[in-house]
Amino acid sequence: MKILILPDKTAAVSSAARTLADKVRDQPTAILGLATGETMIPLYRAILEISVTEFLSFSKISTFNLDEYVGLPFDHSASFRTYMQNWLFQHADFNPELTHFLDGDAKDLILETSRYEKLIADVGGIDLQLLGIGENGHIGFNEPSSSLASRTRIKTLTKTTLEANKIHFKDIKKMPLYSLTMGVGTILDSRQCVLLATGSKKASAVAQMIEGPVTATCPASALQFHPNTLVILDDQAARDLKMRDYYEYVHPGINNVT
Repeated sequence: MKILILPDKTAAVSSAARTLADKVRDQPTAILGLATGETMIPLYRAILEISVTEFLSFSKISTFNLDEYVGLPFDHSASFRTYMQNWLFQHADFNPELTHFLDGDAKDLILETSRYEKLIADVGGIDLQLLGIGENGHIGFNEPSSSLASRTRIKTLTKTTLEANKIHFKDIKKMPLYSLTMGVGTILDSRQCVLLATGSKKASAVAQMIEGPVTATCPASALQFHPNTLVILDDQAARDLKMRDYYEYVHPGINNVT
C-alpha cells in the first residue's frame, strides 16, 4: 500500500480527484469501478470541477458501480444509480451505454450477480477501482465475515451499515436489509485501487485495514494483498496509525500540502 496523509479533508479529496483525473486523461478508454456514500460526494464535485477547467472528457470511459440495494428499482431516490446520476453522470459527458450497475430489483438475483461478474471480465477487468471504507471495515457492501475471495453476490447488511445509511430513506421500515455487491476477490482483481477516507469516525477501520492482520472481520484489510493500492487520508482518518511518522517520512511534504 501507498499511504498518503493530507492535512485536512479538502486536501485529501483534491488528491483523490487529481488521481482519478490523471487516469482519465492518460487512459481515455479506462474501465473505472465507482463507489457511493458521503465520502464520494465531495470527490465527484472535485472531479467535475477539474473536467471543466481542464476540458476533461469521460465520453469513452466505462464505469461499474460497486453495489446496490436489493429490491430498489433504478429510479428509486435511494438507489445508487440515482446517486450517480445526481452527483456525477448528468453533469458530464458520460455515455449511458458505458455506465453499468447491479440491478437490485432483478427477478433472479443470483443470475444478476453472475451477469455482472461476466460483464466485468468481458471488458477486460477494472483499471481503477475507487473505494471508501465503512466504520466496520467494509468495502463495497462486503460486511465483516465476508470471504476475502468472494465474488459478486448477495450480502446481508449489518446493523452498523443500516444505521449509517438510514438517512437516505424516508421510511426506515422499508429500508432494504440486503445488497448486491462486488466481492472482495472481484475488487482485488482490479489493476489499481484508490481508497479515500476522511474523518475521525473512519480512523479505527483505517488502522485495522493498513496495520492490522488480514482478516474477514475487517474486509478492507485484504487490500494489503493488492500490488497497487493507494490510500488517501486526511489527518483525522489517520490519527490511529501507529506508523504514521514512517508514512510521512516515505512521502515527505505530502502532509504539508495546502
